Amino acid sequence: MRINIYQTRFGEDKSISLVKESSGNYPEFQCVDSPENCAKMMESVFEASKLTEERFWLIALNGARKVAGLFEVSRGTLMSSLVHPREVFQRAILAGAASIIIVHNHPSGTLHISEQDREVTRKIKAAGELLGIELDDHLIIAEGDFISAM
Repeated sequence: MRINIYQTRFGEDKSISLVKESSGNYPEFQCVDSPENCAKMMESVFEASKLTEERFWLIALNGARKVAGLFEVSRGTLMSSLVHPREVFQRAILAGAASIIIVHNHPSGTLHISEQDREVTRKIKAAGELLGIELDDHLIIAEGDFISAM
């Protein structure tokens, strides 16, 4: 399967659009149908557990659970990154997502779910319910392993 990684940009008229940043073939990820499969994809595409600062990604899925777009939403420091539902769903809507998975890494190597992680999950889930875009999962990746914050 071809997976496209996108950025959002303002056009000349200040409208927001998707711009393909890169693309790659990942035939082993025909659809994202399990947390294990999702974590493996993030390791394949981004080497998520090897990064030295925290990053927050969005996987936009179509109705068949195929990747409609992959986005880095924010990049932080060793211990944190900022994320707001507005930035997540702007990208999800532009990608035509039926559902989403959010993922972030813990460079510290711990799979501890912090209160901040739980709060982000609650906010994004609530926003998705209003918009009709379901939050399927929130994965935290560290040292080649993962945990769900849902």
